[in-house]
Amino acid sequence: MPVSVPLTENSTLSASAPHLRDIRTTTLPNGLLVLTERMPHLRSVAMGVWIDCGSRDETLAVNGISHFIEHMVFKGTTTRSAQQFAREVDAIGGNLDAFTGKETVCFNIKVLDENIPAALDLLTDLVLHPTFSPEDIAKEQGVILEEIKMDEDNPDYLVHELFTQNFWPNDALGRPILGTAKSVSSFNQQIVLDEYAHRFTPANMVFSAAGNLDHDDFVEQVAAAFTSLSATSSEKIARPNPPQTKPHITLKKKKSLEQVQFCLAVPAPPVASPDRYTAYLLNSILGGGMSSRLFQSIREERGLAYSIYAELNPFRDTGSLAIYAGCSADNTREVLTLTLAELTRLKHEPVTDEELHRAKSQIKGNMVLGLETSGSRMSSLARQQMYWGRFFSLDEITTEIDRVTVADIQRLANDLFHPESLALTLLGNLGPLKLTRADLAC
Repeated sequence: MPVSVPLTENSTLSASAPHLRDIRTTTLPNGLLVLTERMPHLRSVAMGVWIDCGSRDETLAVNGISHFIEHMVFKGTTTRSAQQFAREVDAIGGNLDAFTGKETVCFNIKVLDENIPAALDLLTDLVLHPTFSPEDIAKEQGVILEEIKMDEDNPDYLVHELFTQNFWPNDALGRPILGTAKSVSSFNQQIVLDEYAHRFTPANMVFSAAGNLDHDDFVEQVAAAFTSLSATSSEKIARPNPPQTKPHITLKKKKSLEQVQFCLAVPAPPVASPDRYTAYLLNSILGGGMSSRLFQSIREERGLAYSIYAELNPFRDTGSLAIYAGCSADNTREVLTLTLAELTRLKHEPVTDEELHRAKSQIKGNMVLGLETSGSRMSSLARQQMYWGRFFSLDEITTEIDRVTVADIQRLANDLFHPESLALTLLGNLGPLKLTRADLAC
């Protein structure tokens, strides 16, 4: 991607290739990269400021600071109160939102195309000029402490947190995005200001937008809005070494729960792995939908669980493939046995051509449907830039999906599903249930 000064630009659109996405990129003099995708058939524009770091880029002492800052910027800026933001967003019929992940933070707004200047002013003011008053910090600590308690009362959330903490122990990737009661309670204005200054720099930010907009006009407005953001202090967040995964069996008794929450997982390829499409197809065949093997075997044929699915969680340098189920304590061992049997079958028996075709159609359909809105295109732009530094057309992606063979699925299953790599977390009224590594043979 271009990084020179003054403005540099690149475009992925060719007039002779209308099937390609109309994507243009420009780097501002301070290093901020601006990405746009023109979608003239829409009346909306979605824009987002993305921070290329998240909770896994935090030290233990400030665990949860990314999420805390995400909340705090909404509490007021040097020119607007929180109430003024709410009124002005409603006045233009907009939707202003934000989220924090393990590797990114995003602040975004979606509006009608006629309201681009007003929306851009709101979004940039929110991101660039927060006040972080001590009074607001104290109030927000109370809010987030309640959010932590709320999530701890959610067994679906809690089993995933327990799994993650034990799968990547002693690493920021295994820590909760929200932080802990101890870490959040320790935040003060100086900590918030220091972490904000460290993270909100041009080198760590991407501004993406998609919808009915003109790239040159939009870049001119962004450049004016971000002129106060200096490049002199801009540096990329240092990346730690990939974390080591830890196979484990964690049994957490909680007698108040009616069900046992079940999470079985193995390490999986990172987000940019050459095997990523094979991994998504393997995940789909195993537990990605109503026709998947786990859903049919455990729910439809035996009625042992209402909810069961597999999920692939790729990060920049690691990942996990996890199987989740909720079942009664009496059925837990049988659900585990049947799940392990499906892993064994994927290793030793090739999937059918029909299964692979169905998984490919499902993934391609979800991908195309998922890119039909300006908001999803805006997100796609930023994520592809941050993880790959380039943009993939739908044709490129579908070609790669179609290249995956039955042999590829079986090879990856054998690479992933080693008994010694499995991690199991059970949460609920477990009674006398005991499990050992011998019970995880597959």
